[in-house]
Amino acid sequence: MTILLVAELREGHLHPASAKVLTAARQLGSDVHVLLATDPGEAVCTEVAMLQGVTRVRCLAAPHYRDHGVENLALPIAQTAALYTHVVFAATPFGKALAPRLAAMLDVAPVSDVIQILAPDLFVRPTYAGNVLSTVQCREPVKVLTIRPSAFAPAARSTSAAPVDVAPAGPDMGVSQRIARQYQGGARPALADAQVIVAGGQGLGSKDNFARLIYPLADMLGAAIGATRAAVDAGFAPYDWQVGQTGQIVAPELYIAIGISGAAQHVAGIRGARVVVAFNKDAEAPLLQVADYALVGDLNDTVPQWLAALQAQHPV
Repeated sequence: MTILLVAELREGHLHPASAKVLTAARQLGSDVHVLLATDPGEAVCTEVAMLQGVTRVRCLAAPHYRDHGVENLALPIAQTAALYTHVVFAATPFGKALAPRLAAMLDVAPVSDVIQILAPDLFVRPTYAGNVLSTVQCREPVKVLTIRPSAFAPAARSTSAAPVDVAPAGPDMGVSQRIARQYQGGARPALADAQVIVAGGQGLGSKDNFARLIYPLADMLGAAIGATRAAVDAGFAPYDWQVGQTGQIVAPELYIAIGISGAAQHVAGIRGARVVVAFNKDAEAPLLQVADYALVGDLNDTVPQWLAALQAQHPV
């Protein structure tokens, strides 16, 4: 079986999610082609060719593919899809936009948000905000999948490079054109890639309190900042910081939740976290029941005390 992984680029570099999806693709078959919307002479092609499991790198080199517009990308992928048993994407906004369009063109049913591969046609995916895990059998001739990156480790580097070639290009559909792109977050790590995340909920009470308690702790730990849906709806934080089933799915080494009760949608979004530390005044809060460590008390006392203890151990 030959698998096609449609990789995502960000400002000329491989998106970290694509390296994780490569690990999943290798579980589907031993022959994995990676499609990149870039020129074969770019450094990212060599980077991808050196990842374990990649047997060929295919490049869509025409200029109208550089902005990753799904309207243009779907057609050449659909035209070559018959060569593959599976076409896989990361479950990022890019993959979630392109996979359904491709599936419609192929007249197949896609399988979204896969977190486990049991067999080449048998997949596990979360439903009901992550409270239920469904096992799905897909009998389509070409299986179109989006893979949740947080469920898989990134692929390691290989000692030899896979060949790089140019894939057949399609026409510029002229449907849309990217005017500009701006990434938020500044100097802090991106939520999707962060090893440590400090997140705040509605229990913080106000935007000022969110900034007073969350920002210094995140800066101290070199962490990304997250928030619950209720917190962003209340204006405590921007929407691109939202963590959860309807926000960003994360899998950090350490997730620190401050003033978060633990709605099912939020818990589903942090299920891949290795260690969860929860601060809350309510000992019965749902998140405290699943956290590895729980600190019960007034956030205005416990969080500054914890920060002071960290600063004492690691003075700047």
